[in-house]
Amino acid sequence: MANRLASATSPYLLQHADNPVDWFEWGDDAFDEAERRDVPVLLSVGYAACHWCHVMAHESFADPGTAAVMNDGFVNVKVDREERPDVDAVYMEAVQAMTGHGGWPMTAFLTPQGRVFYAGTYFPPEPRGQMPAFRQVLAAVRDAWTTRRDEVESTGRRIDEQLRARSVVSGPRPPSTDELDTAVTVLAEDLDEVYGGFGAQPKFPPSMALEWLLRHYHRTGRRDALDMVAVTCDAMARGGLYDQLAGGFARYGVDRAWVVPHFEKMLYDNALLAGVYLHWSSTGAAGPLAERVVRETIDFMLRDLRTEQGGFASALDADTEGHEGLTYVWSPGQLIDVLGEQEGAWAAELLGVTSRGTFEHGTSTLRLLRDPDDDARWAQARSRLAAARRRRPQPLRDDKVVTAWNGLAIGVLAEAGVVLSEPGWVAAAEAAADLLTRVHWDGAALRRTSRAGVVGAPAAVLEDYGCLADGLMVLGGVTGEARWVEVATALLESALDRFVVDGDVVDTAHDAADPRLGRRPSDPTDNASPSGRSSLVHALLRACAVTGESRYRERAEQLLGTAQALATRAPRFVSWALAAAEAAAAGAIEIAVVGDEHDPQRAALLRAAVTYAAPGSAVVVGAPDPAGAATVPLLAHRSLVEGRAAAYVCRGFVCRRPVTETTALLDELRAGRGR
Repeated sequence: MANRLASATSPYLLQHADNPVDWFEWGDDAFDEAERRDVPVLLSVGYAACHWCHVMAHESFADPGTAAVMNDGFVNVKVDREERPDVDAVYMEAVQAMTGHGGWPMTAFLTPQGRVFYAGTYFPPEPRGQMPAFRQVLAAVRDAWTTRRDEVESTGRRIDEQLRARSVVSGPRPPSTDELDTAVTVLAEDLDEVYGGFGAQPKFPPSMALEWLLRHYHRTGRRDALDMVAVTCDAMARGGLYDQLAGGFARYGVDRAWVVPHFEKMLYDNALLAGVYLHWSSTGAAGPLAERVVRETIDFMLRDLRTEQGGFASALDADTEGHEGLTYVWSPGQLIDVLGEQEGAWAAELLGVTSRGTFEHGTSTLRLLRDPDDDARWAQARSRLAAARRRRPQPLRDDKVVTAWNGLAIGVLAEAGVVLSEPGWVAAAEAAADLLTRVHWDGAALRRTSRAGVVGAPAAVLEDYGCLADGLMVLGGVTGEARWVEVATALLESALDRFVVDGDVVDTAHDAADPRLGRRPSDPTDNASPSGRSSLVHALLRACAVTGESRYRERAEQLLGTAQALATRAPRFVSWALAAAEAAAAGAIEIAVVGDEHDPQRAALLRAAVTYAAPGSAVVVGAPDPAGAATVPLLAHRSLVEGRAAAYVCRGFVCRRPVTETTALLDELRAGRGR
């Protein structure tokens, strides 16, 4: 018999609808019931593509005996962290403060007032090493609640007070150019010089740090910044982290060399990494690998993540039928079964598939150990293997559409569609933008998610406003459609009205703050995806360049004070903010391209501008506007030059003479660079 989650819209919650646990969704009903029964709240937070969330669900939440203990002693609340990032942020901060680490599934025990007094992550069904069994935890918490209530409530109040007292560290200004230089040097100390990436394993694809390094290289010409991008991008694209058959990146690598991934595929990772490889390609130092990865990654997004309504689903699961990686790994015999003896042996050697295996049960992930000696041979083998893999059981898809992550996808599809002459990608960006502006945006406020075209209840958080506004700015620029710029500026105005507290920003809107949480979270660091703060800064800087509104830049520079405070101490954790700081340090770069819509020279100028301008520049295309009537201010008073399409390059609101040839435009774009 289904529980209360049967009526949920989140695919993650629906996965638990048949549990014997009497789950509640987050809300007043759950906490009122806890008060009525005088029992603690057991909060379980996860997401649909999380492998260990599935493991704990199978081991404990699907077990009738464990469920009976949970139902008898607790009010049980299940939360999708992707749908309610505010709930996740508040209690994850508590978990990290109490245990020194975090992760999902997150398990927290709360008073009926919402104060956490004990917390952890995954708990096994039986004791394992230093981890107690989940039933042992349940018994201990229930005993403490029954026999030491004063101590429990005192602990909850103390933790709540400590977390409330925390404040965001901020400097007085954006990072200086000297501080940005130092930050790159500090980041380099964490570089794995053999396999790329930063820090210890497990290794997450450092998409935001790579984007920052590319912008730093564009501004300064500093070769070591580009070299860090090259070693990391090359290793990731050739390793098991990257899907060699169907494109797209997995969530992270469990080892130093990117051999074995955690197999879930997230929309935000792939949108961000497609942008990184696109910008790496434009440096001229990447070779054909970068463009191939961009094309294959976007093909993956369009094929496997695009929804019927035109948006993009949030993720593919790590597991298939309860086994992680089942869809993706191969044995030598399986390659031979598909390709035949000779071709199967050749593919095994090319892809690092051995009899011993690199994964489990003698299977291997696929890695491209060298460039194929015969491209046609590899293309045929790849096609046959991909077709065979499609006949295997496939991972489930979390098909909710998350506003922020779709904003990232819109931006990269629009930009890459112009650079690589793929108008279908731009059309896909427009379709996603149409869905979000119709369904998620009511003209005053955003919602966080939708599913099957039906908007969800949770309010959007700051990253949703920032990422969508920035993506729409890019889309409006490359299509010449002023409506996208207008919605983007409306989103920014709404964000500046609803997320600002005492001159700073928080992650939840003042009219959407949940009183149960006790506070409005404000995490300044970039984690798996960009923080709300850094997302907003990117959008504000681009909006300033497109609209000429200097107050947008002033606000962005205020918010970059946090990046200044952390730039030389922990640059990896504010890398998206540092990418924005690089754009700010380079000065506002605006490029207006005018000409007839069907003029091939206008298209050529636009492609050159989007391809070779420093990442983060504002590029806008449109009809000539000698009278200054354009809706988009950057296009106002831009005329044809001797009857020909023209590009106007401006830096810091000072414009150069317009040019009509792509070679002259490239010369203008190179002027003032550090290389």
